[in-house]
Amino acid sequence: MGYVFEELIRKFNEENNEEAGEHFTPREVIHLMTHLIFDPISGQLPPVMTIYDPACGSGGMLTEAQNYIKDLEGPIAATGDVYLYGKEINDETYAICKSDMMIKGNNPENIKVGSTLATDEFSNHRFDFMLSNPPYGKSWKSDLKYIKDGNDVVDPRFQVELTDYWGKAETVDATPRSSDGQLLFLMEMVGKMKPIANSPIGSRIALVHNGSSLFTGDAGSGESNIRRYIIENDMLDTIIQLPNNLFYNTGITTYIWLLTNAKPEARRGKVQLIDANLMFRKLRKNLGDKNCEFSPKDIEDITAAYLAFQPVERELDANGNPNGIAVQIFDNTDFGYHKVSIERPDRRRAQFSAERLDPLRFDKSLREPMEHLWAEHGDRVYEPGILKSQAKAIQAWCEEQEIALNAKQRAKLVDIGLWQRQRELIGVGHQLLQVVGTEETADFNAFRDRVGKILKTRKIKLSATEKNAILNAVSWYADDAEKVIDRNQRFTKVELEAMAARLGCHINELGDFGLYTQPDGSYLTYESSTDLRDSEAVPLKDSIHRYFKAEVQPHVAEAWINLDTVKIGYEISFNKYFYRHKPLRTLDAVTQDILALEQKADGLIADILRVKPADLSETV
Repeated sequence: MGYVFEELIRKFNEENNEEAGEHFTPREVIHLMTHLIFDPISGQLPPVMTIYDPACGSGGMLTEAQNYIKDLEGPIAATGDVYLYGKEINDETYAICKSDMMIKGNNPENIKVGSTLATDEFSNHRFDFMLSNPPYGKSWKSDLKYIKDGNDVVDPRFQVELTDYWGKAETVDATPRSSDGQLLFLMEMVGKMKPIANSPIGSRIALVHNGSSLFTGDAGSGESNIRRYIIENDMLDTIIQLPNNLFYNTGITTYIWLLTNAKPEARRGKVQLIDANLMFRKLRKNLGDKNCEFSPKDIEDITAAYLAFQPVERELDANGNPNGIAVQIFDNTDFGYHKVSIERPDRRRAQFSAERLDPLRFDKSLREPMEHLWAEHGDRVYEPGILKSQAKAIQAWCEEQEIALNAKQRAKLVDIGLWQRQRELIGVGHQLLQVVGTEETADFNAFRDRVGKILKTRKIKLSATEKNAILNAVSWYADDAEKVIDRNQRFTKVELEAMAARLGCHINELGDFGLYTQPDGSYLTYESSTDLRDSEAVPLKDSIHRYFKAEVQPHVAEAWINLDTVKIGYEISFNKYFYRHKPLRTLDAVTQDILALEQKADGLIADILRVKPADLSETV
């Protein structure tokens, strides 16, 4: 009956055009998840239990979890009350779930309809257990306006507090790219965990993700911040890789993530990775993309491996092919890394020309939409009222181009004062052109000094940003040019010792961090070239300085470390951790196989031609 029910639901989903990212969860996967959630604390269940699924679909996970722990003949046999909560965006599936709750004696009012991401329906609730298979590979652009204003996150569920490289606490973005919102459901569940002060077992979470949640997003991105937050707060317990083609309408690799805020002592500071990719049995008939399933023994073996919390090496058959399960245990910090910028000195040539000054008409941070407005309206952008009348149109254009602008940027874009200031900046550039001329120079330092003197002589007041905008517009990187000096400074011994202590080096190693001593005892710093800037990912357990001296400096002598750019990232690579090299066969073995195939081919051809193989060889 289980397969009949699952097939009916699958057909229902297809008929209602559910998006490819939403997957009806096979019953045996739900069984595995319930074992993983409840078995470790079977003797510690509270008298009243709450279970939540933020993408509950027809309610399968909720009712299966309830049945498992309430089954009087099962391993849990809980006697306490169980209350189910969920939310579902699809109206028809929501109706099925609510009806199922009524039939099985649960409170249907605990099931809500609508987008979990757009509205925090259960903002005042905290749950003991949460299970879910949220949609993955699915855009959340329709919910974007409820979560972010431009680049600013306005929903506190999707902000986290982390510390930067120097230990300063900061509130950062915890939203993934708009094309895939599965990690938002993870953050929704993390925010609904019960504090240990209110519940000795805290909360336990099991949810299904595809592989992108493990590694997408660079250090400092929303995805990486989410992984970092749950790992540094010691919530990530275990990740289990599942077999391919286990779900009905996707063949991609999927993973079960297990989280808790109350790890037992032996698991604290650790993360368990289980590769169960080879644990399955084939179906006699495919159900959509599903061509395999977990057997009861597979579920038992995976659960046992999880509970044992011990490394397991995968077995090899007679041909050297892997089979069975593999388990590895890692420190939390094994998944973290420092992303640090490696700088190289800027070398610039410079030359004034009218063409190079033209881009000054637009503010650098708003260049693309300002260019669009200029192309549409020309000099009319300087007329009062024109820009403000275009506010809605330019906002719609930005959304079409996927340009995110916050309220401040939108106001700035239609501010006639900004346009006038940019026009004045071009005017200053042309004044400098008349005085300096169009001669090209390879010494940007002298060029910059001359421009500064002209501005001072003519009493033209520019901010540092405006002056740099002009200089950047008329200069470019060139290998044969002089290094661009940032500043020349003098320091006391105490100041040098303090800098060296902060950077974690000796005074004579300050050059590795961009502070170069000169013959007269002063220290020189150079402007860095953004085009030549590179970055390195240094494991958290390694030293950035040691890594630089061993892996970077021997190849780029004039490079230096910019510690002010360091971001901390986290990613998890199953392929890296579970890959096992299979040695190539020997040349003799390959030769014997080729010869055997040739003999077999000769025999077949001889049989077709009805001649003896020896006669065939003589003919050839």
